Amino acid sequence: MAADREKPTRADYQARLDKISSIFADMVKHADAVSMTRCPYKNRFDACTAQFGCRYQKREPESEMVACTSDDKLDYRTAWDKNQASKDEMRERLRSGRTSGSKD
Repeated sequence: MAADREKPTRADYQARLDKISSIFADMVKHADAVSMTRCPYKNRFDACTAQFGCRYQKREPESEMVACTSDDKLDYRTAWDKNQASKDEMRERLRSGRTSGSKD
């Protein structure tokens, strides 16, 4: 019965909050990292949910599902980063990454 239970102390309450925070901390870190590269329109089934065309969309035969073929190496940070030096650095990193793998 709930009436028979003692109320948790402030320390007990804080300990529970700390435990919950530690459980979710790694999940939040992973979600933050993934959100920087994974297409925001790609669902957990690798299907595209965008209501517009995209070069990564692939129509599946005999299915209404549109597959997302993105390699998840996109970087959206420059879209909202206000630091111009950071933007320039990221653009240079992206350029050098594209050219370093090319065959000359």
